[in-house]
Amino acid sequence: MARRALTTTAAMVTVTAALLLTACGGGDSPSDDINGAGSGSSSPSAPASSSSAAPEVKRPVIKLPSSFQLTFENWTSSGPVEQAVLNDGKEQLRAGYAAIIENDPDSKDRAFYDTKAGFLQSQQWIRTYTDKNLTVIGKLPVFAPKVSIAKNKTAASLSYCTDESKGYTTTQAMNVQEIQSINR
Repeated sequence: MARRALTTTAAMVTVTAALLLTACGGGDSPSDDINGAGSGSSSPSAPASSSSAAPEVKRPVIKLPSSFQLTFENWTSSGPVEQAVLNDGKEQLRAGYAAIIENDPDSKDRAFYDTKAGFLQSQQWIRTYTDKNLTVIGKLPVFAPKVSIAKNKTAASLSYCTDESKGYTTTQAMNVQEIQSINR
């Protein structure tokens, strides 16, 4: 199943833009807001690189276990503002899944990329997993990103698709060998 996520308010060095989620081909999902401009590569689950981020902003290092792989396909832009939106959108998504895996709806890493209202929505999404003692495993490709920058350059939107056909939920108690056998 392919899904599209639309996100509203991602910051680019000093510019804030918002990220709002919706489905590929239709459907509604809650919106998420982010602040700060991150960076990273198009490699799976790569930590953010600070080289293209504002030097005064210290971004969280988000780590995901090998049992869950986020890959970001065509997640690059030649425009620095668009790239900043892509980078923060990617790190916001990674931080959300890390919070699910770590069973931490109050994740400070996720909070870094959210506004206060966006963080409350993120907590609700994360709790749909953690309240049931669930985690995520498998592979989740994220692709077809589209960035739109407002004329006044104070806001942007980011939409993207995900393929959830190889991503799974399981209980937190499932052992590593069981997870690895499912991932194969």
